[in-house]
Amino acid sequence: MDVAYVCEWDKQPKSNYCPSVSLVCAWSCRNLVAFTTDLKNEEEQDLTYMIHILDTDHPWDVYSINSGHHEVIASLEWDQSGSRLLSADADGQVKCWSMTDHLVNSWDSIVGSSVDGDPIVALSWLHNGVKLALHVEKSGASNFGEKFSRVKFSPSLTLFGGKPMEGWIAVTISGLVTVSLLKPSGQVLTATESLSRLRSRVALADIAFTGGGNIVVTTSDGSSSSPVQFYKVCVSVVNEKCKIDTELLPSLFMRCTTDTARKEKYPAVTHLKFLTRETSEQVLLCASSLSGSIVECWSLRKEGLPVNNIFQPISPMGDKQPSILKWRILSATNDLDRVTAVGLPKLPISLTSSDLKVATDTKFFPGMGLALAFHDGTIHIVHRLSLQTLGVFYSIPSQRPADDQSIKRQRTTASSVHFKALQLSLTSLALVGIDSQGKLSMLRISPSMGHTLDINTSLRHLLFLLEYCMVTGFDWWDILLHVQPNMVQNLVEKLHEEYTRQAQALQQVLSTRIVAMKASLCKLSTNTLARACDFHAKLLLIAIGSTLKSLLRPHLLNTPDKSPGERLTEICCKNTDTDIDKVMINLKTEEFVLDAWVLQSLQQLIQWVGDFVLYLLASLPNQGSPVRPGFSFLRDGTSLGMLRELMVVIRIWGLLKPGCLPIYTATSDTQDSMSLLFRLLTKLWLCCRDENHMTEPDDNLIDECCLLPSQLLVPSMDWLPVNDGIIGKLQSKQPLKLQFGKPVSVPSHFATTQLDIFARSPGYQKMDNLRRLNLGVCPTEETKSCTRCGCNTMLKSPNKSTAVKQWEQRWIKNCLCGGLWRKFPISLA
Repeated sequence: MDVAYVCEWDKQPKSNYCPSVSLVCAWSCRNLVAFTTDLKNEEEQDLTYMIHILDTDHPWDVYSINSGHHEVIASLEWDQSGSRLLSADADGQVKCWSMTDHLVNSWDSIVGSSVDGDPIVALSWLHNGVKLALHVEKSGASNFGEKFSRVKFSPSLTLFGGKPMEGWIAVTISGLVTVSLLKPSGQVLTATESLSRLRSRVALADIAFTGGGNIVVTTSDGSSSSPVQFYKVCVSVVNEKCKIDTELLPSLFMRCTTDTARKEKYPAVTHLKFLTRETSEQVLLCASSLSGSIVECWSLRKEGLPVNNIFQPISPMGDKQPSILKWRILSATNDLDRVTAVGLPKLPISLTSSDLKVATDTKFFPGMGLALAFHDGTIHIVHRLSLQTLGVFYSIPSQRPADDQSIKRQRTTASSVHFKALQLSLTSLALVGIDSQGKLSMLRISPSMGHTLDINTSLRHLLFLLEYCMVTGFDWWDILLHVQPNMVQNLVEKLHEEYTRQAQALQQVLSTRIVAMKASLCKLSTNTLARACDFHAKLLLIAIGSTLKSLLRPHLLNTPDKSPGERLTEICCKNTDTDIDKVMINLKTEEFVLDAWVLQSLQQLIQWVGDFVLYLLASLPNQGSPVRPGFSFLRDGTSLGMLRELMVVIRIWGLLKPGCLPIYTATSDTQDSMSLLFRLLTKLWLCCRDENHMTEPDDNLIDECCLLPSQLLVPSMDWLPVNDGIIGKLQSKQPLKLQFGKPVSVPSHFATTQLDIFARSPGYQKMDNLRRLNLGVCPTEETKSCTRCGCNTMLKSPNKSTAVKQWEQRWIKNCLCGGLWRKFPISLA
């Protein structure tokens, strides 16, 4: 385990900290981290109860929300989509936060619930019934369906038709369980019920879900000599009212309380957690004193109940032996230093004792360990069932100046820096911690967990997790932390190989996600930077192609099954004529009729297609140089075929509205640029349309392409959006020291000259990468930028055309690459 970066606040006086306040942290599937701090307001000397949200690739760009909570924030929980956040405080207030205009640095709370004056000790979203299982032992299978299978899991509550109902459940300190349901109308339906007939104090609690749609709550009153209770909670809606039923389940006593040597040693239960939200049969307990802790792992098992011989002949069970559910201890640690925080893995791997054997056989360790932070500043990764230390730890270095170390040595030891909150990423390859000085530390957790693995095994594990993110739609930033430049080429090739093995329907669903994944991988190496440019261009080409073809409408309603776009593809594939006008004859031109003002509004997108075709053909004579952007398109029959179809569509639209045609600077006034480019493009497409029988472009085609720059002015393409993310600066394995609110000034691992070839330098005109508009050197409009690829676009639409609004609506939530948007102030833009 090593540190990727540490981000800290401006230096604050010691009097501004409240060390007694517990901190909380949450990590979403979109790699957004939410956390709290223990800083006081300088003027009022009160805690500010702020919630801070950041994207892991831009940790300095933190968005701090004045939460409006009047007591300490006790819980933060992301929903399954990673777009909404719950916060609960010690006054019983629960607030639901969601993005404003789908921006990661703009949040607002619209709905919430309250149990006045009753502190919340546990909080969770209701389960939506979606659960995926990872089959590590089948990581070599060709089908994604074998590696990742959908587990039958019922939602906590369903609407009419089986649609899961959204909402949250919370447990209070007085033993109440409260459920709030979000109705489709936007109203919140809330109900509260006591967990048991005799309400008692609940100091710690956690929530898990069962496959049958029930909820299991575990509670402790904070004393290790008291039982740890378990309750089944059933939620239903009857006559527009929420109803809660509770039932007591088998309880347990911690093992350390029955050990005479340790009976009085650990008086308080400090951590109580189910191992995962979907596993109510396994629970982790930690009992502590001021000087140390002990951790135990328990499992619920079905055991046979012995029946006396007298009763066996009349037993109603017949030959089947009656059984009972009992908690059994799986493992326990020796005496440890005081545990200050626990981070649990989220990878949905089977939680049976056989997973240790699977890990040993496949050498797949991510998700097998949980993180324990200790008061001495160290973090240990221990196996989640056996609790054996996997030999990985990290120690926070002392922050005290050298000349001050000799003063009050004992006091320094007593108040050592330690982590107060831990969270593992969705793939368990990264760990975020908030320490007692308010700093945020991002740590890499090696996939090998301290074991020695050969490069092929490491690649296979990273590939497996990339496929998992591709199937689930989760962000894969934490996997990129472990990708070295020499791995990029192999990973991209193997990822493409696995993708081509899938069914055609699945390939179509994942088509843009895999291109975005390849682009992010290729950015990590200077040798593959040109390919990253190609993948970004391919994302834009696929998007423009599908949008322009979606504008075609059948002339008659009773048309065959195929849409005009599908018929266009079929005719262009069959007709190999190099004359664009002869291809047009076979098409029903009435399907292409659009209003002139609609066509004019699409001119910027059409211009990009025309410029891209010209650039590709002009670069064909230099095809022997793979370091130039556009190289992979010259042998990509599918992309060239798509460009050819778009050229035909643009030609027809040009007859209706000449102003929408791409503008070329030609040396001759009589030059028909569209016909020339289509002819050369068709010749190139014929060379590589069949993947199994590709041919080299003939000399005549190369000669004609050599003449292109003397006939038409070849445009300079805006290949790669400028991305200021931190992932490209973490290759050196040296921890970066960052400060909240101040952008990173560490140079990237790319050579500056190499980057300037593909990305615009700071003095150049800024570009709206989606609308293909120039914004000027100092844009006056507010813009938003993609958190992953750096794609830039205006926040407010300048267009009124329906067709362009349709294009813009496609990217309202996510960028072309699937990344989230963050608002860019005018001063920075």
